[in-house]
Amino acid sequence: MAFGVEFLYETVPGRVLLKLLTTRGISKAAGRFLDSSASKFLIRPFVEKNGIDLSECESSEFRCFNDCFTRRLKRELRPVDRQPSHLISPCDGLLRVWRIQEDLVLPVKESRYRISDLLQSKEKAETFRDGYCLVFRLCVNHYHRYCYIDDGRKGENIFIPGRLHTVQPIALRQYPVFTENCREYTFMETENFGTVAQIEVGAMLVGKIANLHGSGHMTRGEEKGKFLYGGSTIIVLLQKDAVELRKDLWLASEKGEETPVKLGECIGSREL
Repeated sequence: MAFGVEFLYETVPGRVLLKLLTTRGISKAAGRFLDSSASKFLIRPFVEKNGIDLSECESSEFRCFNDCFTRRLKRELRPVDRQPSHLISPCDGLLRVWRIQEDLVLPVKESRYRISDLLQSKEKAETFRDGYCLVFRLCVNHYHRYCYIDDGRKGENIFIPGRLHTVQPIALRQYPVFTENCREYTFMETENFGTVAQIEVGAMLVGKIANLHGSGHMTRGEEKGKFLYGGSTIIVLLQKDAVELRKDLWLASEKGEETPVKLGECIGSREL
């Protein structure tokens, strides 16, 4: 897979092919196939290659490949930290954190991007001036369901169409992936962390970002949605001084490293 990604992003023929693969039409076609029973033959090699333990799932009976990819884990395997002052991870993934410098996020060795471009709104971006940007990168072997990080009320889901680059670091160095890829975001008025924006970013061959609810009440740990096939990303924007993130997350991020986290895990606190 690494060779394939390098071919796509670092060679001329690969970039020609990349233009086709990153269109939503190709993604939708792949999604339709992976939603069909004809895709069942892909399940066993996917499970074996990625070391997925199906005994952890609520059910191991799958109608199609995407049923396996979006498998629901047994509840006790993802306990949710219920301490109101604790900020939880919305998903399984590899986490890096940054301070937002006015409107800019400046990743090490990767493309910088503006929060106003991410949200397509300078006014909304002002909410997070000098706040925090948390990027959770989900690989294909990760659990692809995600939850609400706190109690409160959420706004409508706002979809921004775009392309579908991979979210691997090689692509982030070549393209402003987070501001080019299709994505969906919502603003949430949380009980414990102020105004929060959560953005689900699609990636190459992701057929769909499937959020479950429109505007209304939300509950900490309640399932918010799921990604269908592909590596994906969740970005959480926090206001200035809303929370003190774990020191190990900062130390790893400063080294350009990602920290594995799980859905429901405490990643920061207002009391630290």
